[in-house]
Amino acid sequence: MKGVICAGGLATRLYPLTYATNKHLLPVYDKPMVYYPIQTLVNAGITEILVITSGPYSGHFINVLKNGKELGVKHLEYAYQENPKGGIADAVSLAEDFADGGPVTVILGDNTTDADISRPVQSFQNGAVVFLKKVPDPKRFGVPRFDENDPQKIVEIIEKPSQPPSDFAVTGLYIYDNQVFDFIRRSKPSDRGEMEITDINNFYIQEGKLTYAELEGYWLDAGTFDTLVTANLYWAKKARSESLKKFLEYVKF
Repeated sequence: MKGVICAGGLATRLYPLTYATNKHLLPVYDKPMVYYPIQTLVNAGITEILVITSGPYSGHFINVLKNGKELGVKHLEYAYQENPKGGIADAVSLAEDFADGGPVTVILGDNTTDADISRPVQSFQNGAVVFLKKVPDPKRFGVPRFDENDPQKIVEIIEKPSQPPSDFAVTGLYIYDNQVFDFIRRSKPSDRGEMEITDINNFYIQEGKLTYAELEGYWLDAGTFDTLVTANLYWAKKARSESLKKFLEYVKF
C-alpha cells in the first residue's frame, strides 16, 4: 500500500494567511499542518508517500519535508498539479505512475486525526473504502445516504447537500484500488469546474465496490479559520496532556 497526500489548491478561504505560503504548511500547534496526514499514513504502516501540491508555493514543501526520513517516510515523492482549481480527483490522477498498479490510501493535506486506520489498510483487498465521521455541519462535506434496509450499505454520496441525508461526513481519507484511475478518466468536471472525488466514490457505489469505516477518535479538516483554530486548540491540549503524563510517569519511577 502506498500513500497519497493531496496538498494543492489556493486555499482562498484562508486569505490573507495563504498569501504567504501553502495552506498545508500553516502551523497546527507545533507542527506544519501536512505533518498530521503524513503521521496518519506512517502509523498505518504506509511509508512510501506521494505529496501532490500546486500553486505558487509548491517549492516550500521540499524545505519543510525534505526526504521525509525524519517523519518515518522511507520514500517520498512530489507531483505538481498544474491546475490548482482542478479538484481532488484531478490531483489523484497524478498518482497513477506512483501507484504502479497497486492500491493507494489518499488523504487530504488539511485533515488532522489521531484515528488508527491500520486495520482497514492492512485488510484492504479491492474496491474502495471511505472513512466517515459524524459531524455537526454535514452541509460542508460529501454526505452518505444509507440504504434504508441495510445501514451498512451506502447507496449514494451527495456533495455539500442543502438537506443532508445523514449526520456523517465523508472525510478526506480514502482507500482505492487501481481502478480509481479508470474512473477518473471517465469523470467530467462539475458545475464548479472541479473533478469531484465524490463522483469517483459514486462510480464505486454503482459497481457495488464501496464500503466504509467510521473514524474513531479525533478528526477535523483545518481548511477554514474556525476549524484551523479548533484544530490548534485540540492538538495543543493533547500535547500538553501527553507531556504531563510522561512527567508523572517519570516522577513515579
